[in-house]
Amino acid sequence: MSAKTVKHIHACLRCGLNDAMKFGLIHRNVAALVSPPKIVKKEIQVLTVEQADKFLESIEDNRLAALYWTAIYLGLRRGELLGLRWQDIDFESKILRVSGSLQELDGKLTLTETKTETSRRSLPIPDMVLAKLKAHRSKQLEKKLKRGSLWQETGLAFVTGYGTPISPRNLVRDFHAALEAVEIPRMPFHALRHSCATFLLSKGMPMRFIMNILGHSQISLTANTYSHVTPEMLGDTLDIMNSILAKRQ
Repeated sequence: MSAKTVKHIHACLRCGLNDAMKFGLIHRNVAALVSPPKIVKKEIQVLTVEQADKFLESIEDNRLAALYWTAIYLGLRRGELLGLRWQDIDFESKILRVSGSLQELDGKLTLTETKTETSRRSLPIPDMVLAKLKAHRSKQLEKKLKRGSLWQETGLAFVTGYGTPISPRNLVRDFHAALEAVEIPRMPFHALRHSCATFLLSKGMPMRFIMNILGHSQISLTANTYSHVTPEMLGDTLDIMNSILAKRQ
């Protein structure tokens, strides 16, 4: 288990044993005698703008190209992408609604509700992503007609060649192969979500806006996760400071 998980378990045990002490069921809270592990914050991995361009250009013929475009431009989680249904995409209004997530539970792929209430969100779809989704839908309909009775309709936007849900592990495998093909260092699939947030942050988008895009429950989570300073942001800061101080010279 990760240090974060152990710390959560420790907090639950400590809270429960405190209640037990109040009711006189025990005389001592042994959990209070144990120090929880320290959580070492890992540096998040992101694509540079150049790497993102190179990656998107290289996957033009990939059957999941629209998924990758959606991940980078809208910052959806892996489960949210795999659980995205066609009915969640309003092509006329250019709105994508995040309402569910595909998870592997007890060895079965199951469509569940979103992680939190704030994870349920409606996002504007950039024109380039909209075009990729439309093209992807057309190809999927062609594949459905070709497969005939072998096709298993699920209503999902991103599926296998026979209409069934895509395993999260298979998606990660495809992602790593795509990175390797263009000689980009291997990174977690979540790096696409981090990249989206970092690109928005580097362009001066408000933290609350990014929080809503990502579906975070608290702005502190967004701020703590993306507290790093990108080289582009550092350069912009120096330019601003130079312009301010130049007036005093």
